Amino acid sequence: MENKSANIGARLDRLPNSGWHVKMWLISAFALLVCWSNGIGGAVQNILLNEIHWLEPGTTLLAMWGTTYTAGQLFGALVGGPIGDKIGRKKSILLYEIIHIIAMIGGAVSPNVYVLYVFRLVQGFGLGALLVVLFAGFTEYVPGRNRGVWSSRNSFIGNWAHPICNGIAFVIGLTAISYNMNWRVQYMIPSILSIIASILIAKKYPESPRWLEAQGRVEEADAIMTQIEKEIEASTGKPLPEVTEEPKAVKPLPYSALFKGKLLKRTIVGSLVLIGMNTIQYTLMTWMP
Repeated sequence: MENKSANIGARLDRLPNSGWHVKMWLISAFALLVCWSNGIGGAVQNILLNEIHWLEPGTTLLAMWGTTYTAGQLFGALVGGPIGDKIGRKKSILLYEIIHIIAMIGGAVSPNVYVLYVFRLVQGFGLGALLVVLFAGFTEYVPGRNRGVWSSRNSFIGNWAHPICNGIAFVIGLTAISYNMNWRVQYMIPSILSIIASILIAKKYPESPRWLEAQGRVEEADAIMTQIEKEIEASTGKPLPEVTEEPKAVKPLPYSALFKGKLLKRTIVGSLVLIGMNTIQYTLMTWMP
């Protein structure tokens, strides 16, 4: 293409809701649903503390159970986005899925609590980075007019991970599996399901055309966008609406932009909401069981 823009934003935003959007949502939601290394923390901790005694009451090691994981998540969230900006949405999602899967399998075969803690730190890193790029990456595929609706659907499905994984822990507890195997099985189940999610992403997820255009890879962005348009036209049986918006220049913003101007209020509100939500959520998941 001679043009420096494929007008990807306007082309994506004018698309009608379709089976293609539902497919992308279901894959994203499934990946979120099954990456529950955080959700099993309380159930696994209960076994390690009260049954096999890898952890003891009142010890620093016990206190570090939640801290280790959330420290990994913090670091993963900090670097996950910039790496995703560098290598692409699809590649970064798969990279963090692989890290998270390896860490869960490593946790499942840990010979002692110290090795488990190392893998727990890596689990937190992998999940922290994965959540950033998976949520943000998915929003680049859907129209701006109902992006909040699609994001809410993603969160609704993903948040079922916690009751589901605790239900699975309850069912496993009813079997004759020993406690030493019980918590290991709890790690293996999401590992296997996350492998399935990764295969779906590798086969069905295109690279984000918005990201490709922002990187100057306009021909690649246009090719993927054209394929998406053809698939949606075929599924709806109707011609797509005309593109009425003119191409807009993509302006990269520095991180400092989050702390001034219009974005400052959004940064403050978003940070307070996430701090409150995560404090309550991870406190309940870690200590209530």
